[in-house]
Amino acid sequence: MKILEITDIRVKKILTDSSAESKMKAVVSVTFDNSFVVHDIKIIEGQEKLFTAMPSRKTQEGEFKDIAHPINREMRLKLEEAILAEYNRALEQSDENQ
Repeated sequence: MKILEITDIRVKKILTDSSAESKMKAVVSVTFDNSFVVHDIKIIEGQEKLFTAMPSRKTQEGEFKDIAHPINREMRLKLEEAILAEYNRALEQSDENQ
């Protein structure tokens, strides 16, 4: 089984005022094999760590269903690690620019 290569990750940090800190930290677009992109992957602050949430839509029953998602653990881990690494790089760059 071939694992898709992640060829680009674009991070858009969510800016919030400090009094109403949001759990959502960024929205990410990921390009695979220079030919397919998935938008609106969210970086969310959980109780213990950051995690990613795939793009989803609300069903008529009020549940949220993923629109696109990895179908195996190996790809999910690879994707989450790459996204969080790029998010941390973006944070470091913004700290350096301030």
